[in-house]
Amino acid sequence: MEERFVAASITGLLKTTKATFAFYECHPQIQSSLHFLIEILGFTSHPPAYLSKEATGNNLLNGANFASAASGYFDATASLYQAVSLTRQLRYFEEYQAKVESIAGKATATALFADSIYVLSAGSSDFLQNYYINPLLRAIYSPEQFSGLLLRSFTTFVQELHDMGARRIGVTSLPPIGCLPAAITLFGGGGDACVARLNDDAVAFNEKLDAAARALRRKHADLKLVVFDVYGPLLKLIRNPADGGFFEARRACCGTGTIETSLLCNAASPGTCGNATGYVFWDSFHPSEAANGVLADALIIQGIDLIL
Repeated sequence: MEERFVAASITGLLKTTKATFAFYECHPQIQSSLHFLIEILGFTSHPPAYLSKEATGNNLLNGANFASAASGYFDATASLYQAVSLTRQLRYFEEYQAKVESIAGKATATALFADSIYVLSAGSSDFLQNYYINPLLRAIYSPEQFSGLLLRSFTTFVQELHDMGARRIGVTSLPPIGCLPAAITLFGGGGDACVARLNDDAVAFNEKLDAAARALRRKHADLKLVVFDVYGPLLKLIRNPADGGFFEARRACCGTGTIETSLLCNAASPGTCGNATGYVFWDSFHPSEAANGVLADALIIQGIDLIL
């Protein structure tokens, strides 16, 4: 799940008296599954967005959120949507570190950075909002080659974050992108079934992501790097919505439920459902708050290594 399946983010939550869990920026109408994880772990506050007015002074000691909607591993994806690229997010993190050092002192700050938990979530925007709709990219790269390009960015990003003192990093897998309502609308040929070739691309990417994460762990014995599998739990929910207490997995709650997302989605959008709790998706890209609550149960087990 990226910013909410379609953005990239790094978030550091500073460990104080207990382990913490990171999350990425979420649409105002959606409480991400990692928000739920923070609450499960007993935390009542979430780190502020780094560029917000709240990210000043001692508030920075609670961490910061660097996420940007529609960003990705591929900096060109961010440029396409005027989002903050991962490269730029790292520069903001450098600024953040300097600010924390000025507040807490270098030694304390260094320890805090090492004990913090960071989450990177990216990739869906690169495929759905760039590669699949960009004939030039598809002419240059096969899906496998494009995945390789993204994974090189992932490896570089984690390496840099480690060099900057991070030791506990979580990264989310791609979701079943072929089952997102917008993907079915755009690439499903008029049907209502998940788009198999898109899901196949996601599975192949996730396998390579696991391999890249293993290589990084072998290289850095002090690195705790966890890949959160969101593909499996979300696909299960989409295929069997009633098992999770849902009745709708093809259409989203917002608008027509087939294409709207982001700024086009709010409670006042024409056609928006009155109660999203029965919908797996809030908008055509992002799970509903209720669905994220279900997904959080799976993620908390996967992330145990990060908080021990």
